[in-house]
Amino acid sequence: MATLTVWKFDTPEGAQRAEDALLALQKQELIQVQDAAIVSWEEGKKKPKTRQGNNTTAVGALGGTFWGLLFGLLFFVPLLGAAIGAASGAIAGALTDVGIDDDFIDSVRSKVTPGTSALFVLTSGAVIDRVHEALQADGVHGELIQTNLSADEEAKLRAAFDENA
Repeated sequence: MATLTVWKFDTPEGAQRAEDALLALQKQELIQVQDAAIVSWEEGKKKPKTRQGNNTTAVGALGGTFWGLLFGLLFFVPLLGAAIGAASGAIAGALTDVGIDDDFIDSVRSKVTPGTSALFVLTSGAVIDRVHEALQADGVHGELIQTNLSADEEAKLRAAFDENA
């Protein structure tokens, strides 16, 4: 099963560093990055920059249209030139089916602000302990904003990434 997670970082470069680290871990077969996208918001800018991740080993599982719709809803900034306006009922319904609802949108909007970045990543097969150790060693610290894991799985993931652990 694939897991969609959203991680917030306290610098505009943090999400890129995390993606680079995850792709290195993928080469060690400790995680499978199926797709990723980054939001980076420089201090003083009106809008964040968005881009689909660097995972060139496989075609993105979700695709540019999905990321464009999501980022358009979140920040009114389409990714990859996907021109969208306000989401129609059908689009909103489809996103709700995969766990992207008003609560998700509000949570991400409130936390990803100027001076921060976020990594939206679809993964599977993670060896959580090893991934955690490698990210901590690389100095990558993020806040889990959202996930489609069960409450129990999310609690375990949060505990694994707790900086005080």
